[in-house]
Order: sequence, then C-alpha cells, then structure tokens
Amino acid sequence: MLSLNRNTAYYQLNDSKSGEKEAEDLEIKDEIDKIQLEFPYYGYRPVTAELRRRGRLINRKKVQRIMREYGLLSQIKRLFRSFTKSKHKLPKYPNLIQNLAITTINYVWGADITYIRLKKEFVYLAVIIDFYSRKIKGWALSRSIDAGLTIQALNRALSRNPRPDVHHSDQGVQYCDKDYVEILKEAGISISMSDKGNPFQNNITESFFKTLKYNEVYLNEYDSFEEAYSNIKKFIEVVYQKKRLHSSLGYLPPEEFEAQILAGQRQKVEQQLTLIIK
Repeated sequence: MLSLNRNTAYYQLNDSKSGEKEAEDLEIKDEIDKIQLEFPYYGYRPVTAELRRRGRLINRKKVQRIMREYGLLSQIKRLFRSFTKSKHKLPKYPNLIQNLAITTINYVWGADITYIRLKKEFVYLAVIIDFYSRKIKGWALSRSIDAGLTIQALNRALSRNPRPDVHHSDQGVQYCDKDYVEILKEAGISISMSDKGNPFQNNITESFFKTLKYNEVYLNEYDSFEEAYSNIKKFIEVVYQKKRLHSSLGYLPPEEFEAQILAGQRQKVEQQLTLIIK
C-alpha cells in the first residue's frame, strides 16, 4: 500500500536495535569512565567487579569489548628499580618463604623501599605489607633512605597490628641494620630475606609500588614533601586499603578482605565455644 519494499521495515528494526545497543554501551562507558577516574589503571576485570559492586550486573566479555572499542584498556609495563645496597658486612638471613604456603593474615609481612620524585628532590617510601591480605600494615616517608625510615615503618606496623611470624625483605643495609634486626628479634619474629639479585622474590611489595606509582604518583607533580605525604597517605589509607579492588582477594579491598577473614575466625571460635558449653 505504501509502495515500500518489505526489507525496509526489517532494516529499520535492526537499526533501532543497533541504536539501543549503542545507547546502552555509551551508558556503560560513562560508568567505566567514572570508575577509571578514581582508579585510572583498572583493567577490564576489576572494572567488571566494581560495576557489579555498584549494582550493574554485566558480563566481563562485554566490559572488555566496550573498553577496547573506546580505547579504555590500559597496558602497564612492569618497572623495577633496585634501592638495595647489599654490599655490606652486616649479617644476612636465609629465605624462609620460598615454597611456603601462606594461608592467613599476619603470618608473613614483606618490607621494601621505593622512591618518589618531587619537583626539586627525591623522597623515599618504606612499607610493610601483609603477603596474604595485601594490606599495608605500616609505612613511612622520608628524605633520607636509611634505617630510620624502615624502623619508623616497622614500629608503626607493630603498634597497630598483631606481630607476624615472618618478616621478609631484601638484603639491603636498611633491613640488616642492627637496630632493625633487634626490634624483630625482641618481638619474636623470624627474619627472612630474598636471594641476592632476585628482586621478584619480594614481588608482592613491588606490585603495590606499581599500583601506587600508576594510580597516584605519576598523576601528580608534588611541590613539597608535605604535599607528597598528604597525597600518599590518602591513597594508602583510604583508596588502596578501603576502596581499590584486588584480583587476588576475590575483588575486595584489603581492609574488607581482612574483616571477612577475622569475622570468619570469630564465628569459628564462637561455634567451638557453643559446642563446649553444650
């Protein structure tokens, strides 16, 4: 009656569906933009997990497709720069964690140092990280890369957490320092060190430094030590500990992961007590 080919209607229908699909993709893309604004180097897996936490039930392959089409997939090269000064005469210790099954929090802590570039100087960050939960147990920032830096980070960690069974680090002079080792021994903590020239035996701390650099340090230009300290404190204690999803933790932030572990342990103890009472 309208002198139109029947196929015209089908094409219009398909175009309509295509338009709906494109609109949905753009809506999801906007949500991904907001996530990557907060977590700039999230790949498609953590983006998918974050979308689900925010109520968007979506397939991981779909997220990957949208991120690829809009150029949102990040590619991060692994960087490593050693600050270890292992050519010293202080006592060194064997590697205790090689082939060790780490099955709980506060079992193995790792310690390491990295540099932070300011406009006119370098400062140095020392961290203590739980190898099971990836939570930062203690940290310190200083203009000096000496034992005072690492001792400050260690004392913070021990003042806020139960002591670990094992402390693992490289063979750097800061970790072989007499005062540092004495703190560990007095606390009854076994001392473990990576083999010389093998930084990747401490790869969990290196992974944290990569996260810190790409999601905070490289996105800012710090004018002063105070500005760097404030930004890094916020990133570690708020963004990393409480918000940023970690793939090895089932896409949970470290604090939330530890809270679930501790809640499970309390529940187990309560069940045991109930059985004893009965």
